[in-house]
Amino acid sequence: MKKYITAAALIALTFGGCKKLDVDVESQLTSENFPVTPDAFVAATGTVYQKFNASFGVDIWRMYELTSEEAIITARNGGYYDQGRYQTLHKHNWLPDHPIIQGAWQWGYAGISDCNRVLNILEKSADSPTKTQFLNEIRTMRALYYFYVMDMFGNVPITAFGTADAPKQSTRAEVFSYIEKELLAVSEGLTAPATVTIESYGRPTKWMAYAMLQKLYINAEQYIGKPMYAESLVYADKIINGSSMALVSDYNSLFSPTNGANTETIFAAIYDANYSAGNAMTRYTLHASLRAKYNLPFSPSNAQCTLKEFYDTFNLPGDIRNATWLAGKQFLADGTTPILNGSVQLNFTPEIILTNTETMDVGAEVNGISRGVRSIKFYPDPNTNSSTRFQNNDMPIFRLADVYLLKAEALLRTGGSTAEALKLVNRVRVRSKAAEISTITLDGILEERGRELAWEGWRRNDLIRFGKYQGKWGFKAGNEGAYRDIFPIPATELVLNKNLKQNPGY
Repeated sequence: MKKYITAAALIALTFGGCKKLDVDVESQLTSENFPVTPDAFVAATGTVYQKFNASFGVDIWRMYELTSEEAIITARNGGYYDQGRYQTLHKHNWLPDHPIIQGAWQWGYAGISDCNRVLNILEKSADSPTKTQFLNEIRTMRALYYFYVMDMFGNVPITAFGTADAPKQSTRAEVFSYIEKELLAVSEGLTAPATVTIESYGRPTKWMAYAMLQKLYINAEQYIGKPMYAESLVYADKIINGSSMALVSDYNSLFSPTNGANTETIFAAIYDANYSAGNAMTRYTLHASLRAKYNLPFSPSNAQCTLKEFYDTFNLPGDIRNATWLAGKQFLADGTTPILNGSVQLNFTPEIILTNTETMDVGAEVNGISRGVRSIKFYPDPNTNSSTRFQNNDMPIFRLADVYLLKAEALLRTGGSTAEALKLVNRVRVRSKAAEISTITLDGILEERGRELAWEGWRRNDLIRFGKYQGKWGFKAGNEGAYRDIFPIPATELVLNKNLKQNPGY
């Protein structure tokens, strides 16, 4: 179990010092009980982080990864068909009634609504530096929710607290401008630790706001039809030159069950298996026959894996990132004792062969259900909660390696220094013990981003920016239509709010 949990990432504590972790925070915040002390502000804001983390590690992750070539869930002898919800994400033929898409919309607006509620409470408390700090933090979190909603759905409402009126739909450009203005307004008032410490881990800092602005600007051409790569460079430099953030020497430590505050992770979704939901990588990825090898208190479900064409990019000699995948015949920790799947050795084949193309089913043969290379990047946690099957690994959302690679990309897109871009990419490669390169292209940067950021929830965003989201991979035909770069507004939301207009193509 983690040795600490950032207080702001918990559901919250009561103001009286109770250590119970399932307190309904909303019942504690009334007009007669506004937060005053730092601990009270932590309690008042805790639900914002809890709501963000709860769905990020499963449904939001699936929106960004299962729609890319990095991850896939096939049916396995009928299991995990689930009315075709994963198959439609893979093939890009989803409809407005897709349950995961609906869940992503509801996640975003539940978080935004909670931010608005908390801000309304904080604004009524007495003025103090602590109040200002927490207002800035929650405005940053609200901007992060809007970033994801705008990125996924395009034209979305900007909502207000305390009104019963159905919110009006804003254009994507208007939401972009709103996010930008919010981040520019609050960034200089956020804390700016030299590196992210235990006290600031999992909460917004100046470096997080800058990282979000870097992401916003690098994607501006897709969002608003205007390239803003130069602006993206500005915020990369603010992080690189203004902080002491640095790549950690041990890449794998960033994703381990005991990960936490470090010099590289700028912002993360924090998980404790006994108190919070969200990270279920081991549950959905590993085969049940691996339970003993990793000393797990439950049998994994054997659902998600990667595609051969993506796994084939992990081909650099000596690159430690290669070992984040399980491929081929499997052995116990001694490296010699075979792990059996029935009477034959468990064998993760990169090739995924279907017995039913319509349902994307790999069939019932002994090794059919073990097709597909598996990720152990978020390393299997022996302290996973046996009831919920959630694990303790935090999930980085912004980290310095991403900042380096985005800056290298922006340099190439603006005709900047190729030498500097190479230096940044090579910093990432050297940390992973891969050979340095002497030339770099945009396609090379995309491939490096895949190796470095695999399964961290950014692949859809990257593929759209590089014009490759409508490509052909796995069992996806390709050229599904550029309108698929944006998800449909859920059908239920169109019924509930007559001010909403469906995105083109749906």
